[in-house]
Amino acid sequence: MTLRRLIFAFAATVCAWPACAAPRGLPVPAQVIYPGDRITDSMLVESQDQQQNPMPGAIWDRADLVGKVARRTLLPNRPIPSIAVEEPRAVSTGGQVQLVFQQDGLIIVTTAQALQNGYVGQVVQVRNLDSGLVVSGVVQPDGAVRVSGG
Repeated sequence: MTLRRLIFAFAATVCAWPACAAPRGLPVPAQVIYPGDRITDSMLVESQDQQQNPMPGAIWDRADLVGKVARRTLLPNRPIPSIAVEEPRAVSTGGQVQLVFQQDGLIIVTTAQALQNGYVGQVVQVRNLDSGLVVSGVVQPDGAVRVSGG
């Protein structure tokens, strides 16, 4: 291999490293996003202004924002700190949910009141509206709370 080919091969390898990649912009709101709003891709733009002096704790990946809910007002062209967004709640305190028990082919469904906020996969406490008993269950993607026997 000639020296010239060796240099080109080395340069191609180095430029494949992330440091040689095109600078990526920081996702920032294109509009005011209010608390409780679910963030969509169309609400974000890429800002190159924050490239040199990024805000500590700012979210750099657009995928980490889309689908999340704003916890506070997010202003246009400002970096979004990680503490300013959260997963969308599937269950809200005081809301009615379906309480589901399923075991060995037996399915019992009743109505309950959520005693705390919850996200999908999280264990929450709910009060059975028929019996008044407080039970714990896992929040399901459809917003129901599944309890298990035992």
